[in-house]
Amino acid sequence: MSDSRLTVLMTILTASGMAGGLLVITHIFGRVRRSPVDRSPYECGMAPYERVEKHRFSIHFYLVAMLFILFDIEAAFLFPWAVTFKTFAANKLFVLGEMAVFLGILVAGFAYVWKRGALDWE
Repeated sequence: MSDSRLTVLMTILTASGMAGGLLVITHIFGRVRRSPVDRSPYECGMAPYERVEKHRFSIHFYLVAMLFILFDIEAAFLFPWAVTFKTFAANKLFVLGEMAVFLGILVAGFAYVWKRGALDWE
């Protein structure tokens, strides 16, 4: 077995052993304290103790979550593009223009959402 494969195998075995050991230790020595609060669902910082008919949830949480997903997808497209940008020998200007259009659409969408007040918490 080559030296690099042995190093990777030892790292995987060490990490797996430590993770498994910590799980076993917490299972053996950990105290179990269950209460109704621990079993209740928790979302967006609001305690779910009221019925939905009495209290309406704010839509801003979901709008911010969608914006996060939007910019997460943008980052997922931007990093591979930046890494492979050197390989676009003849079409660098075209590829740069495509990314400028992509980012321009994202910035326009962000400006629209900002203008509509989706980021304002009142």
